[in-house]
Amino acid sequence: MANTSAATAALGALGDGTRRAIFERLARGPLAVGALAAGLPVTRPAVSQHLKVMKDAGLVIDQARGTRRVYRLDPRGIGALRDWLEDFWAGGLAAFEDYVDDNNSEETDHDDRAD
Repeated sequence: MANTSAATAALGALGDGTRRAIFERLARGPLAVGALAAGLPVTRPAVSQHLKVMKDAGLVIDQARGTRRVYRLDPRGIGALRDWLEDFWAGGLAAFEDYVDDNNSEETDHDDRAD
């Protein structure tokens, strides 16, 4: 069973467009704050604040490299989010299967009465 609280925190963090943009950039590889801020419509301090939210949500981890902090996606947080999505998807597929089965049985009942 997926860790719902971890997934909820991750989804909440990704609800912001700037954080999604940062997440997508980090999906391509580790980056320092300055590199993340380049091309975004926010300041470096704002990027740092977004990274703090993402770190608290378990989506990113950081490492000191000299005077810089380099951020990358945290596989544990991504795994929790993926597990939740897989559970959600499996439940949705099961509900769809039940719906199809119910409708097929109604059609079979209707066809039997038509004879």
